[in-house]
Amino acid sequence: MNTMSPLVRSFVAHFGEMGSRWGINRTVGQIYALIFVSPRPLNADEMAEALEFSRSNVSMGLKELQAWRLVRLKHLPGDRREYFEAPGDAWEIFRTLAEERRRREVEPTLSMLRNALLETASSAEDRYAQERMRSMHDLIELLTDWFSDVQRMDSQTLAQLMKMGSKVQKLLEFTGKVRLVGGGKE
Repeated sequence: MNTMSPLVRSFVAHFGEMGSRWGINRTVGQIYALIFVSPRPLNADEMAEALEFSRSNVSMGLKELQAWRLVRLKHLPGDRREYFEAPGDAWEIFRTLAEERRRREVEPTLSMLRNALLETASSAEDRYAQERMRSMHDLIELLTDWFSDVQRMDSQTLAQLMKMGSKVQKLLEFTGKVRLVGGGKE
């Protein structure tokens, strides 16, 4: 891959800018975007040339993407170089990202909250803080349990669930099992 088309260049640039908002650096975001839209696996030299990055920056970016499980290493017959490709299914990418964020961010927070809730409160302020922490813990745990259920669904079922949107709320309203926030029906 020598040069990128204007369409691909625009996508790669945007992904780089968004990467910093998603917790990855611009270079890693651009490397991933290039791999994602490539019709074939790419090697590090091709990426460095197309993105005009140093080979070492590409190598470091690929290591990070491998740690996030967002790219797969592939060997081509008769070629000793390492090639990389992204999963083809967007749902698989979403699942991987969500699971990695859960492992890196949510689980340590739950662990810290569990430990804080096991401590004996020594004052009214600590008891109040623990009550607040318990509500946060319970919400995060509920969300992670729900997420585990969602992770086990196949892509088609997930798409159908997402398309249902507010129909789920209407179903719960119909069965009398919904309580709305902000002055809605209870």
